[in-house]
Amino acid sequence: MRIAGFDIGGANTDLAIVDFDKKGEIINIATDFKYLPMWTNKNDLGDTLLNLIDNITNLDSIDAVGISMTAELVDAYKTKKEGVLEIAKEVNDNFSVPLAFIGVNGVLSYENLKKNPLDVAAANWIATSQIAGKIAKDCIFVDTGSTTTDIIPVKNGHECAKGRSDMMRLATGELVYTGTLRTNISTFVDEISLDGNNYKISSELFATSADVYNVLGKITMDEYSCDTPDGCGKSIEESRRRISRVLCADLDILSSQDLNKICQEIYKKQVQQISEGINLVSKRENLDLVIATGLGKDILVSVAAQNLNLKVKSMNEFLSDEECVVAPAIGTAILAQNYLNS
Repeated sequence: MRIAGFDIGGANTDLAIVDFDKKGEIINIATDFKYLPMWTNKNDLGDTLLNLIDNITNLDSIDAVGISMTAELVDAYKTKKEGVLEIAKEVNDNFSVPLAFIGVNGVLSYENLKKNPLDVAAANWIATSQIAGKIAKDCIFVDTGSTTTDIIPVKNGHECAKGRSDMMRLATGELVYTGTLRTNISTFVDEISLDGNNYKISSELFATSADVYNVLGKITMDEYSCDTPDGCGKSIEESRRRISRVLCADLDILSSQDLNKICQEIYKKQVQQISEGINLVSKRENLDLVIATGLGKDILVSVAAQNLNLKVKSMNEFLSDEECVVAPAIGTAILAQNYLNS
């Protein structure tokens, strides 16, 4: 059985095509993703889904499609309910095979989704949690992607998150709205220390976390997949120029050495932000093992966990590094296969 698992995010749409044998065991995984800013380009979703599959295999070879989503939150939709229903309709209109939608209380058919749309809102972490449960029965899986960080406790192989929506997970510490690429630096940095002075920073969207990790050499040009704040290029010099503006400066005022120091400080503060969320969940649930995944698994998650003296395993013990980036899509395909064969 070949299942296409999609994780439809606000900024990225991820695909994992998973082949299963007759016993339901995985025999092959192929992945791809595309930057699709749903707040401006939501009408391109259908074509994006089909093109992603076409990049890997023929559409006719797909036996079923699984869907998880977080894109319902983008401001192109008046409500999350509207977003879920519109995204699900786009999926239904483009595929004639069986569909399975991942929800916080189980997997839903398209007809059941229409009755309970909010059940599938921002439920992609449900898909990832069952992969983490295969690695360790008791752990916290931490998935730092381009935009957000999920911090989900797993006990006896099953997720046990206290929050069942993004809003509630913001309250429980299970969602930290910070990521490897798209995070505005001013959302987690108040001031920068440089040459004995403490500088308060501007609150404009001058630079993002992608610029920081570009300058520090922690991401590749291919991994810098989102738009730049100023619409310019993604060279290291252009990233430095954007970061200099955070201090209301420019490259005539700040040297490359200055900007490297600034980026290191910003990096430490984002690690600390994630550490605080992990620490809250770790102490509450009495769990001391972190399973790291997502684009930021090595850059941010592993460092944050190590700073707390927690044990760390990478999800790449189960998946490849490339597969870890789209782990929710893989988990979506697995849950879809279980649902359709139950």
